[in-house]
Amino acid sequence: MDLSNLKSAKGSVKKSKRLGRGQGSGNGGTSTRGHKGAKSRSGFSKKIGFEGGQMPLQRRVPKFGFKNINRREYKGININVLQSLAEKNNLDKIDIDVLVKSGLVSKNALVKILGRGTLDRTLEVHAHAFSKSAVAAIEARKGTVVKL
Repeated sequence: MDLSNLKSAKGSVKKSKRLGRGQGSGNGGTSTRGHKGAKSRSGFSKKIGFEGGQMPLQRRVPKFGFKNINRREYKGININVLQSLAEKNNLDKIDIDVLVKSGLVSKNALVKILGRGTLDRTLEVHAHAFSKSAVAAIEARKGTVVKL
């Protein structure tokens, strides 16, 4: 065997359909595009949402509502989650790094501490926002609240 008699495996290479090469090919005439209409013409591309001239859905349905571009999304974490985290890792200071390492928040998330649950230990908590009940619960245990 040498390079002069190499062939691809039988059936692995298929000839492409040659359109518009006469009637004898079976793909002449309209070149498999059917008769007339926009889809048979060269350069045709349909717009997204086009419904054949009927008023498209995105234009039939009215716009409504309001999107506040200045909205700040906070990831809420309750006091009982901080309590279990502090017990498990024997912590007295909980900040964003601790929450990221534990997998509760992503590194760019804004964190708000919420007041559900109870605290059994004194904690120093660092977060971007706090609810009133969370501040009351932390300070009742002689803990400190640090707003970032």
